[in-house]
Amino acid sequence: MALRIWASSTANALRISVASKPHLSPSRCFSSVLDGLKYASSHEWVKHEGSVATVGITDHAQGHLGEVVFVDLPEVGVGVSQGKSFGAVESVKATSDINSPISGEVVEINSSLTETPGAINSSPYEEGWMIKVKPSNPSELESLLGPKEYTKLCEEEDAH
Repeated sequence: MALRIWASSTANALRISVASKPHLSPSRCFSSVLDGLKYASSHEWVKHEGSVATVGITDHAQGHLGEVVFVDLPEVGVGVSQGKSFGAVESVKATSDINSPISGEVVEINSSLTETPGAINSSPYEEGWMIKVKPSNPSELESLLGPKEYTKLCEEEDAH
């Protein structure tokens, strides 16, 4: 089950204000969207820098999941494919698959999430990153959403 477990009543109940930060683009939905990242419609983000792409779930996703209590990540060296599951996040509400926004080889995992899975809730774009991937096809990034498109997707989902 992808991160599409959004019930409209839950979405409305979870609307919160996010403190203004200069590096964030505030959206009209309850979550924050960062400039400079690409987004999958299944609510994962990717930041491509040099030969490595860092992957995690979005603020929107963690907000809908609730308190994250466990994260299942792949081992270093494993291949991931765009749109396919590479792990799972367990929260107090549900367990959800995490899909890779880009294909490639896992070169690093955020092992600190074993001890502090709540970093996904408190810092989804910084301390809560999940894996780093050496992309096998960087042009896949072109098929992902930019911040404005992702914000619109979140707003549309929350409206239903």
